[in-house]
Amino acid sequence: MTKLIKKSHACVRLEKDGQTLVLDPGGFSEEDAALGADAILVTHEHPDHFDELRLRAAMEINPAARIWTLKAVAEKISAAFPGRVHTVGHGDTFTAAGFDVQVHGELHAVIHPDIPRITNVGFLIDGGKVFHPGDALTVPGHPVETLMLPVMAPWNKISEVIDYVREVRPRRAYDIHDALLTDLARPIYDRQIGQLGGAEHLRLTPGDSTEV
Repeated sequence: MTKLIKKSHACVRLEKDGQTLVLDPGGFSEEDAALGADAILVTHEHPDHFDELRLRAAMEINPAARIWTLKAVAEKISAAFPGRVHTVGHGDTFTAAGFDVQVHGELHAVIHPDIPRITNVGFLIDGGKVFHPGDALTVPGHPVETLMLPVMAPWNKISEVIDYVREVRPRRAYDIHDALLTDLARPIYDRQIGQLGGAEHLRLTPGDSTEV
């Protein structure tokens, strides 16, 4: 089994067979969100997903740790860790910390037509056990057991979130990208996504974990 640990906002830790994979330990997540990682995946360059200080701390503590990310992030951190930062893009496959990973997607969701779109990739873990789309509503085209669902962002609205769950058709969806969502609003999102999405909709408090 794989242990999924929710960290603040978009960061998730996966643990299996004594190894730890961390996704998107950005500036909205805990300062130690990436510490102890054997591998780190970063979906894109926005600071709530990519924080150089958090990555540096994790890489320095564990000299065997590696990062997989897209070109825009790799260019910012690779010089500090020669040979330990791997650039990936849509269609790539690799193994990180004992997890099989497929890369899906190319662009960040549209924030506003006047704002240029940046690159963004999603990561499908262990053949669909977990999918983290980053800041996009990417449909991986593979069965997904556990979808990490971006519920609140400047680039989405709840109807899009609901339709995304319907299109991916996961067994369950856990909220991520939720630092902007107040506790007053959470019951509304829980009810509407849960009733209309067609999948079990769940939420973990940062620090809580589950088996997937």
